[in-house]
Amino acid sequence: MIMQFWRRHKKKVYVTLGVLGSGFLLYKLYDGHRRRIFELEKELEADMKNDELIKAQMKEHFENIQIIADSTTLPHVMQYLSSRISEELDLMQLTEKLMKGKDQPNTLTAAEKLELWDRLKILSFTRMVLSLWSMTTLNLYIRVQVNILGRHLYIDTARRLGSSYQEEEADIIYRDDQQLFLASADYLANYGLTTLISDFEAATSEVLKGKQLKDVFSTTILHDTVVQILDRFMSMGSPHHWLRYLMPEDPKIYSLAAPSSSDNTDLCRASNFEQLMQETRAVLSSAEFGNVVDVSLKTVVDAMVEDIRVQCGETNLMVGMPLAKLLPRLAHLGQQLLEEPNRNRYIQVIQNLPEVELIFTLLYSSTPVVS
Repeated sequence: MIMQFWRRHKKKVYVTLGVLGSGFLLYKLYDGHRRRIFELEKELEADMKNDELIKAQMKEHFENIQIIADSTTLPHVMQYLSSRISEELDLMQLTEKLMKGKDQPNTLTAAEKLELWDRLKILSFTRMVLSLWSMTTLNLYIRVQVNILGRHLYIDTARRLGSSYQEEEADIIYRDDQQLFLASADYLANYGLTTLISDFEAATSEVLKGKQLKDVFSTTILHDTVVQILDRFMSMGSPHHWLRYLMPEDPKIYSLAAPSSSDNTDLCRASNFEQLMQETRAVLSSAEFGNVVDVSLKTVVDAMVEDIRVQCGETNLMVGMPLAKLLPRLAHLGQQLLEEPNRNRYIQVIQNLPEVELIFTLLYSSTPVVS
């Protein structure tokens, strides 16, 4: 009976077993595929959460870096630069001589008075425009520094899971590099200022040539005069000639001349410090940064002229006032331009520019690596 049943139905049995086997195989394939998709989805979800966590940490770190620039580095640099400019461009002696000549008419000849007034005219504009340029470029320069350094620190911290004696020793060396790197923001005040003053004075003398103390200055004339001085200064050399005032051309010599915490760390310091300075120079030499500098300078000029208009009275400066009466206000403005960040509205104006916010966000998230 069984053999007879088998002979009669064996094809059906084979077909049934084939169908069942194929169905089971398909089910296993489908189940395996479904499991792989589920695992991939879990991995993707975990990666997304990790990316979001990293982005949140980087955002917090980025914001902390900007706070450090505003509260620590920038105030020190601005205060020191302000004192150095006051020393190098002291207008008090000229003012005192003119006041003495006014009180005691016989002490100065007409030619001497005219020479003193002309000198006061040149130096008042020089100090004001130089302060404007220095405040703007140093503000941007320091933010480039802290964002480059902040990016390096974030990456280094993320990579380190432990430490050894050698790593701790390397940390000490690297901390020296960081301090020297940030301290190089004082390069302008310590090394570049004398040449900067000379070049700005030359640009100012050329633009003010022929302008008399009795000439009437309106807001438009003042604005155009300041822009002309800046344009003349910026065009005095190669497109990036102004970098020589802000940073050393040879970082190695600058770093080796600085005191170190160990006699055996000079070569390491030179290498690390050079890399940070090279990255900074690369950013400052870029077309994008040049555009940010240009926009920032123009915005500060607009804000400054508006402040003078308000101080002098809208009607007075719209109509115009003699240049001689405007000079004391320009001298005072030179001091205001270099006030500490928490009291300096011009620094806030620069920081609120969309172009400035964008370039430093991009800089922090994609610091170039210089080999």
